[in-house]
Amino acid sequence: MRLDTRNWSHAAHSGNGMAAGGAIDNHDSKVRVLIAHSDAIVSAGLAALLGAECDMELDKTQATADVIILDYKGALEHMRQRANAPQHGEPQARVLIVTQMEREWEVRTAMMAGIHGYLLQNCAADQLLTAVRTLSRGMRYLSADLSRCVADSFTRINLTSRETDVLQLLAQGQCNKSIARELGIGVGTVKTHVKGLFDKLGATARTHAVVLATRRGLVGEGSASRH
Repeated sequence: MRLDTRNWSHAAHSGNGMAAGGAIDNHDSKVRVLIAHSDAIVSAGLAALLGAECDMELDKTQATADVIILDYKGALEHMRQRANAPQHGEPQARVLIVTQMEREWEVRTAMMAGIHGYLLQNCAADQLLTAVRTLSRGMRYLSADLSRCVADSFTRINLTSRETDVLQLLAQGQCNKSIARELGIGVGTVKTHVKGLFDKLGATARTHAVVLATRRGLVGEGSASRH
C-alpha cells in the first residue's frame, strides 16, 4: 500500500511536531473543539486542558466544530462515513487522533484515510495545544517521533509482491528450501528476496525481520510468537 504524501511534503516544524498544508487564518475567533474520544478519562483530560485556553472553546456538535478529537477507531470510522456522505461544499471539521497506537502501519493507515492530525496519548500538553491550533488553520500535524517513524517507513518499506510472499512464509517459520518449493522459485532467488527484506526492514536475522514486520502490521500479530 502506498501513501500519497503530497500534502505532507512541504512540512514546517512547529514545536515538537510537524505541520503541513495550506494555512487558513483563524486568529480572530476561538477554535471550537469537539471531543468525541471513546475513553472517558482521556476525554476528561482533553477537556480540562483545552477548556483552560482563552483561544479555544469546547463544542458539542460536529456541524459547528473546527476540530474533532477522536480515538483511532472512531476517527477512521468518522472519515469513512464522511467519504460516503453527500458533499454540500460546507467546510468540515479537521480530525485529530489521540491514541496509544503508534505502529508505522497504523499511522500510515490513518493518514491515507485523510486524518489531519495524529498524537500519542502520552504527548505533552503543549503539543496537544499546538496540534489543535495547527489543524484549525487548515494545516496537518504529526508529532516529531511519529513523523520520523513514518518517514523511515517510506524509505524502507516498499516490498515487492514476491518479497511480501517470502515474508509471509518466513513468518510461518519456513526455511529457504520450503519457501522455494512453495513459490516455485530457486533457493538462490529466495536468499536474494530474504536479503532484500533485511535491508528494507532494517533486520539482522530472520526472526528479527518477522518481529519488525509484525510491529509494522505487515504480518499477523501471532507470527513473532512462533519464533
